[in-house]
Amino acid sequence: EVQLQASGGGLVQAGGSLRLSCAASGLFFDDYSIGWFRQAPGKEREGVSSINSDDGSTYYTDSVKGRFTISIDNAKNTGYLQMNNLKPEDTAVYYCALTPGIGRPLLSPRFDYWSQGTQVTVSS
Repeated sequence: EVQLQASGGGLVQAGGSLRLSCAASGLFFDDYSIGWFRQAPGKEREGVSSINSDDGSTYYTDSVKGRFTISIDNAKNTGYLQMNNLKPEDTAVYYCALTPGIGRPLLSPRFDYWSQGTQVTVSS
């Protein structure tokens, strides 16, 4: 059984940092590309970042470029999203997801496996 466990969310002041983790079991992590998504109250889920399993190339949505960094540790079957200089508009439930293809386009239907959400709240 494939399981994804997202963790690392919390409450932080604007300008602070958090690191989200995505731990996978039941599959070989390096066969998949990882995407991070978020959903704020009353808004649609949006793709935040992805990293390809084949060449390690990354993608970031414009609003997080220069602040967020995605990475993977295949030996630990874990992916990460380092979030720096957080803003109140980053407040959302964050999810990680896996796709056997490349990480773009970063659209939910392309991803097969999903974690539960982890709440990120940024206070002003």
